[in-house]
Amino acid sequence: MSRVLSGIKPTGKLTLGNYLGSFRNFHNYQAENETFIFVADLHALTLPIEPDYLNSNIYDIIAYYLASGLDPEKTVLFKQSDIYEVSVLDTILINYIYMGELSRMIQYKEKVKELNNAKIGVGIFTYPVLMACDIFLYDSDIVPVGEDQRQHVELAHDIARRFNARYKGEYIKLPHTALPKAGKRIMNLVDPSRKMSKSDDSAISKGVIYLEDNEKTIRKKIMSAVTDSDTKVIYDPTNKPGISNLINIYCAFKNVEVSEVEKRFEGANYGTFKKAVADAVLEELIPFKEKFNTYRQNKALLDQIFKDGASKARKIADKVLDRIMKVVGLR
Repeated sequence: MSRVLSGIKPTGKLTLGNYLGSFRNFHNYQAENETFIFVADLHALTLPIEPDYLNSNIYDIIAYYLASGLDPEKTVLFKQSDIYEVSVLDTILINYIYMGELSRMIQYKEKVKELNNAKIGVGIFTYPVLMACDIFLYDSDIVPVGEDQRQHVELAHDIARRFNARYKGEYIKLPHTALPKAGKRIMNLVDPSRKMSKSDDSAISKGVIYLEDNEKTIRKKIMSAVTDSDTKVIYDPTNKPGISNLINIYCAFKNVEVSEVEKRFEGANYGTFKKAVADAVLEELIPFKEKFNTYRQNKALLDQIFKDGASKARKIADKVLDRIMKVVGLR
């Protein structure tokens, strides 16, 4: 049985992309794998965030996990900050990576550019090391990630290889990555050249479908999606990025291929297709959101799930940390 690990950072409002890339797929892993799913709350501190907002987001994510079908009896659900071993491991493994390697991380360079070199915390720079520790601490076999995190997992492999080579043994397990097959790149509805991101806070946020949006808002955003002057529902990301993005969304929710969508909507106008996309999205999101609301209102249940999950996770984390500390001479 393989051990699967994944987590979501509780920053920003979660989007349709988060649902398709993460929540929708999690329950598929727990049937045949040992699954560890966590809220990456320590990662949320790399940029300023209001305490109340962070705390609320933490509970939102665990409620979304449960709404997606994750069963606490089958999946270990926990908060990153409840596992103190991860901070110790981070302190150790940060010495096995070089500043030049971290400075080449695409997300770091993008954040530096966005912040214009001002107020850049060390946590942003070392973020990939803490992510690697999340992966290593549970002897993970499979790590589902989006395209934007793939480079970080590759860096984690570099850390593991370097550590194992130095101490001449397989002390850190190298996991495999699993990329989502459907809807792996959902773009902004207003600006289809940009990924639909929970961090969007400008005018293009109107092109982001948030999981907290109500039915009317979701339908309006899809019906207002930017397309082109043509009327044909054809997949062409270069010349027709808007309609191609909507096709990707429809394919993801209906589990169909692009060719089938083109055939099904041959001769249809964009308005008809947009309505079909909205119907497909809402057919699945409405019951998901209803389950979320039920779980979110039961804070005592969520706290108990966090407590039980941390207890289970720490049993594994303690063994892995003990092994590594002995190897480096700390025990």
